[in-house]
Amino acid sequence: MTALDDKPVGLRRGTVAELQAVRDAMRDGPGEKATEAQHAKGKLTARERLALLFDDGRFTEAEGLRRHRATGFGLEDRRPHTDGVVTGWGRVSGRTVFAYAHDFRIFGGSLGEAHAEKIHKIMDMAATAGAPIVGLCDGAGARIQEGVTALAGYGGIFQRNVRNSGVVPRISVMMGPCAGGAAYSPALTDFVFMVRGTSQMFITGPEVVKAVTGERISQDELGGADTHAASSGVAHFAYDDEESCLADVRHLLSYLPANNRELPPAQPCGDRPDRLTPALYDLVPSEPRHAYDMRGVIEEFVDAGDYFEVHEAWAPNMVCALARLDGHTVGIVANQPASLAGVLDIKGSEKAARFVQMCDSFNIPLVTLVDVPGFLPGVDQEHGGIIRHGAKLLYAYCNATVPRIQLILRKAYGGAYIVMDSRSTGSDLSLAWPGNEIAVMGAEGAAGVVFRREIAAAADPEAAREQYIKEYRDQLMHPYYAAERGLVDDVIDPAETRVRLIDALAVLRTKHVARPSRKHGNQPQ
Repeated sequence: MTALDDKPVGLRRGTVAELQAVRDAMRDGPGEKATEAQHAKGKLTARERLALLFDDGRFTEAEGLRRHRATGFGLEDRRPHTDGVVTGWGRVSGRTVFAYAHDFRIFGGSLGEAHAEKIHKIMDMAATAGAPIVGLCDGAGARIQEGVTALAGYGGIFQRNVRNSGVVPRISVMMGPCAGGAAYSPALTDFVFMVRGTSQMFITGPEVVKAVTGERISQDELGGADTHAASSGVAHFAYDDEESCLADVRHLLSYLPANNRELPPAQPCGDRPDRLTPALYDLVPSEPRHAYDMRGVIEEFVDAGDYFEVHEAWAPNMVCALARLDGHTVGIVANQPASLAGVLDIKGSEKAARFVQMCDSFNIPLVTLVDVPGFLPGVDQEHGGIIRHGAKLLYAYCNATVPRIQLILRKAYGGAYIVMDSRSTGSDLSLAWPGNEIAVMGAEGAAGVVFRREIAAAADPEAAREQYIKEYRDQLMHPYYAAERGLVDDVIDPAETRVRLIDALAVLRTKHVARPSRKHGNQPQ
């Protein structure tokens, strides 16, 4: 018999069957009872969530057979596959997205060494592949039995969140508890989604709060979805169920580029770019003190009236939204006259600054709609640091290199006018509607300061006051004053708003700005 007569032994069918059995056990997890317990809480399992996130439920898993190697406290006898987190990638609307999902059925989704290393790997893969990463969070924090190695695992996640910031979009979807230091990981990402009734985030839980301060509060009141969406601003979005939450995660991703080296994806647009918007004549009252809903203005000029508002419930005096103009993604920042008359305050400034930074990171042009009476006065605002917080928005705009268009609808007074992306801070184009008023302050206040002595000495102070108000308005606040001085590029017909914005953005799409060499700026905190 020669060597040629020796045939290789084929792969035994038994080993393939064994592999399939191991994979089935891995996918089934700890069993039906644990799955029923998860469903009883109103929560889906990790794999059910991933099926909703990705196109046709298709998902490629990484390190599914991973097991922890810890010993002590009975861990050596409990070594389930996945170690409580499912990691991998798939397609969302045809584009690659990486994800990790805590499996609460295994160790309560707690993070140990192997668990953390799986997340580290998938975060690194997302960065090198240049694709978004979504974290479906449903875990009990650090695995106590593994001690400091579990804490070190969180440190690695935090480091990667910071390193990937502004490189790839990072989305955290809170679908269960998130307590202690673990809460800082979602806070470091670009967007935080929460589900009412089942997700909570806090540094110290209700029991600790009660022990230290004597205050009694439930988990939802302390760190539930509505608390963080409306009060703290930690959550950008809140939903009643996981299905609608994950549907909007998919929707959000459709506005974002895969990474900071790409432009956002353009979509076919059935809305004509030359469509006029005469409805804007009646949506915005001519009287500067009369309120209206800025959302109606946005609906009128964006594609098909569709936009995706960010942080809707927090700081409602500012509107931040993603939308499309002629199929291209834009970020819209706007004062909201229907809330606090649209003033800038601490929360509104923080909200808008964060949004501007996000848009600039991912090459999303900015359209700023201005109707602002100034900064909110008050002791609480001054002592709370309105100077410092307002400077955050100013810094964000001045630092942004994406195309920037300012549109002044009615009034723009004082420092708030400057902060809302004025020409002097680097806006590429400033447009205004007829009737705009741009000044240091309103005519009534200005006349009272400038002509104080003349009004006091007049035989009829009230008549004199009205005359000086008219004089100030006619000389310094007429609709063409700023345009005559080159601080507004054009005064436009409101019906041409959509047409003019689309035309300007098309011209600015190839904008490139060179910045001085530096590690990073030192922005206001």
